[in-house]
Amino acid sequence: MGRRVKPRRYTSAVRAEGAERTRQSIFDAARTLFVEHGYAAMTMQAIADRAGVALDTVYATVGKKPLLVKLLVEMAISNTDREVPAEQREYVQRLRAARSAREKLAIYARAVVDIQRRLAPLVRAVEAAATVHPDLYAMWREIAERRAENMKKLAADLQRTDELRTDLTTNQVADILWATNSPELFTLFVVQRGWSPAAYEHWLADAWSRLLLNR
Repeated sequence: MGRRVKPRRYTSAVRAEGAERTRQSIFDAARTLFVEHGYAAMTMQAIADRAGVALDTVYATVGKKPLLVKLLVEMAISNTDREVPAEQREYVQRLRAARSAREKLAIYARAVVDIQRRLAPLVRAVEAAATVHPDLYAMWREIAERRAENMKKLAADLQRTDELRTDLTTNQVADILWATNSPELFTLFVVQRGWSPAAYEHWLADAWSRLLLNR
């Protein structure tokens, strides 16, 4: 009998799993270096050494440093290993299905806290480096503007419940949400003042209800 040949599909799956593990180890190494030591110390060689891969593998997997930082931020926002448009995120779908404005705000408060636990440390590192690295500043501004556009969609969704204060425009509601869902505010309360994430989530949902709702 001839030698049995393993299916090619199995070999491809093993290779794909290996490539994914390598990719994740590179991102884990980059995040640790960036958050703990800053942008300058996060050299591509340092990432390769920490991840245990060749330098060429890092470039082939994630590209150059500014793109790598953007990917780290996008992954923190989506809680996946890829960038995910807002409309496809699970909490956004639950939020839009909710019937009352209060329920929508509670869902969003929980999502904000979940996101900021991953995102806020990265943002602090981005802000520290942005003054001398304009490409990082431009990247963060683009993400902040996208967040502002998403808040307009959330404000419009809340408006349809007829529960918002009538003296606030949709744009004002969006701006209030944009300012208060920021990583900076999360850092002030949770990191600097020592609030628990659960306490911050409760406060955020309550603050939005008091600021935005007519009852």
